[in-house]
Amino acid sequence: MRRIRLYDDQPMAAGQALELGSGPAKHLLRVLRRQLGDEVVLFNGDGQEYEGRIVELIGKNGCRIEIDRAVRPPVESPLDIVLAQAIARGERMDWAIQKAVELGVTAIQPVFSERCEVRLDERREAKRLAHWQGVVVAACEQSGRARVPEVHSPIPLDQLEPGKAVGLYLDPEADLRPAELQIESGRTILIAIGPEGGFSQQECDALSRRGFRGLRLGPRVLRTETAGAAAIAMLQTRFGDW
Repeated sequence: MRRIRLYDDQPMAAGQALELGSGPAKHLLRVLRRQLGDEVVLFNGDGQEYEGRIVELIGKNGCRIEIDRAVRPPVESPLDIVLAQAIARGERMDWAIQKAVELGVTAIQPVFSERCEVRLDERREAKRLAHWQGVVVAACEQSGRARVPEVHSPIPLDQLEPGKAVGLYLDPEADLRPAELQIESGRTILIAIGPEGGFSQQECDALSRRGFRGLRLGPRVLRTETAGAAAIAMLQTRFGDW
């Protein structure tokens, strides 16, 4: 039987018996078909996993889990990478977020840029944020991560500031290449990914004035949903835990 990992945002501790939230409980019992006595691993984003088992069934879709022990899995990257992703349509945005989480980002900042085709009013933004955070949770469950990256509220690209972070943006015409990149240990990395069609020249110039550096990954132009994953994989290989 494969190892089951589920996210529930309530506090957890070894020796505790807790009633699983309605969503995770229904998924555990109805989708995964787990039964009384079966083992399950829970996490709530605090960096630990909580190993336990089903000790009580509550109604048709509820259960109680007794936690036997808490462990801290060595899965989190030493790099603090924030992905600033230009908002893409539907599954492309989901894919970009999912792969970024699997590759170890600590946060995701959606941005509106000049060539973005997606526009969100207040109601749609709230729905999208909830959906994207669900994509993050599912990616954490699958990949073994015990910390859950936050998806921040979308902002215009001109509000994206590197602050004390190392600011990078992908540009197929940039001079800086991965082999030439130098990043001091402990620095946050903020990497901006453009939409389909990339950032405009005006946007690239504005990012440069705010302290970002253009980075060219290679000779081929990548889709927006591929570019972030490729950049993060490169950073993990050069400076992280790959």
